[in-house]
Amino acid sequence: MQDSSTSTTPTAVSTIYDRADSVEVPSHDKHDKGLPISHGVPKVVEEEQPADIEHVLVQDDPRKWSKGRKTFTLATIASAALIATLGVNIYNPAIDDIKTELHASNQQISLTLATFILAQGIVPLFWSAVSEIRGRKFVYLISISLYVIGCGVAGSANTMNVLTGMRILQGTGGSAVLAIGAATLADIYEPRERGTVVGIYFAAPLLGPSLGPLIGGAATQLFSWRATFYFLCIFAGVSLLSFVFFKDTFRRERSLSYQSALRRATKERAEKLHTKAEKLPKSDSYEKERETGDSATPDLEAQPQPMLDEMKLSIKEISPIRPLIAVLKRKNNLAVLFASSSLFGFTYCITYTAVRTLAVQPYHYNSFEVGLVLLSFGIGSMGGSLIGGRWSDYSLRKYRLANGKTKSEDRLQSTKPMMLVLPLSLIAYGWMAEKKVNVGGLCVTLFLAGFSSVWIYSSTLAYIVDANVGRSSIAVACNSLFRGMGAFIAAEIAVPLQDGLGDGGLYTLWAGIMVAMNVLVLLTLYKGGAWREAAEEREKNQREKT
Repeated sequence: MQDSSTSTTPTAVSTIYDRADSVEVPSHDKHDKGLPISHGVPKVVEEEQPADIEHVLVQDDPRKWSKGRKTFTLATIASAALIATLGVNIYNPAIDDIKTELHASNQQISLTLATFILAQGIVPLFWSAVSEIRGRKFVYLISISLYVIGCGVAGSANTMNVLTGMRILQGTGGSAVLAIGAATLADIYEPRERGTVVGIYFAAPLLGPSLGPLIGGAATQLFSWRATFYFLCIFAGVSLLSFVFFKDTFRRERSLSYQSALRRATKERAEKLHTKAEKLPKSDSYEKERETGDSATPDLEAQPQPMLDEMKLSIKEISPIRPLIAVLKRKNNLAVLFASSSLFGFTYCITYTAVRTLAVQPYHYNSFEVGLVLLSFGIGSMGGSLIGGRWSDYSLRKYRLANGKTKSEDRLQSTKPMMLVLPLSLIAYGWMAEKKVNVGGLCVTLFLAGFSSVWIYSSTLAYIVDANVGRSSIAVACNSLFRGMGAFIAAEIAVPLQDGLGDGGLYTLWAGIMVAMNVLVLLTLYKGGAWREAAEEREKNQREKT
């Protein structure tokens, strides 16, 4: 049961009870259900969906919250998102210690990373579906609690099987904030503001891959490899406490997934009651008694019917499969999702291979020194997120002033300035690393690569939210799935490709992939509007038929 912050109002409920004697109770408290209560057999009535489901009337509208409340919400989810990215490689400096103490092989160590990434990519689909039924706060509290447990047990693990299992639990728990964080921001900010706030939200976790080795190296040297997990446990615990004061942003009236579940549940209840009524014994005077209303037969229609909140939601009703298919059926979504996948694949590849490059001659850097070099990539990424997000909003405002109106795809105009910088910076980094030039050159190219890649990504992430009205959380979860798959594949093939092609060949190849990514973004910019509108019309026709 959610708190009153997730209450519904009768105004926007698209499935109602068609009875003249129904009454409305406005709140969603335990004493107030927030839906019309019928004293008869519910009849499903399909109301026409609002032109913009994001702006239907709701109680305690999150978009009308004070600036202070919105800022607290943004800060809470941004800091929580850091736990997921810190957990990726914070224990890398302690790998040798783990191998020695737990008698682990290189393959077993690699498995702990791969399973963590896979969990972060796949599980968000489940979290997003649950958040569309139970609200965002419920998911945050449960998922971060799992993360805390995973870190605590991992720190005390005595076998690799336990450590691997707890890494999966860490990935499962940490994935929720990355999956529904952008959807939470969509709940409280208008589209014209989202580029900036998504940039701020995404800036903190971008430092995770760079800060992780620094923190992990210090913790391992001062204590032991177990201290890396205990640090994550404490950090996540503080984040969990902050969510106790978090006010839920989810509103059911603005969720297509919830409205679909509501329609299905109401229709099923109506069919069950109709079947029961048909099975009642009928006397010879049955028709006469029905006409006079003087029937001794129990009248199911006169009995109050349980509300949706009192029903047990089936797996069908919370399954992410239907909304997932709806998101993946749109060509514009697929194009941006594959672009996102390639961007994150490159990110994991460059941070992974840089460790190997900098560990050998002429550099011979230890884990802490490698972390300092990679900090240039993290700072560049953070700058790209903050500045790129603001530029995204600026571009959207500029096109609105020029054309009188904008569409979701206009946000992607902001990606153009960095489309040339990204592949060129990769080529430069690859051949500088190949020729073993001064580390200063590597830091500059790493900064530019991080800055340009995240500049583009911040706009594509905001676009995914804007272009999937009413399905923002499942759309962002799809984005997490694709980027997780990209990261997993890149992590698996990075070393063989680096050994076979060298850094120069490897990052020339990645530059070519980034050019293909740019083409996908440009296709979405110029063709995505027509694709999206055609999909929306098709979905509308399907709803009317069913």
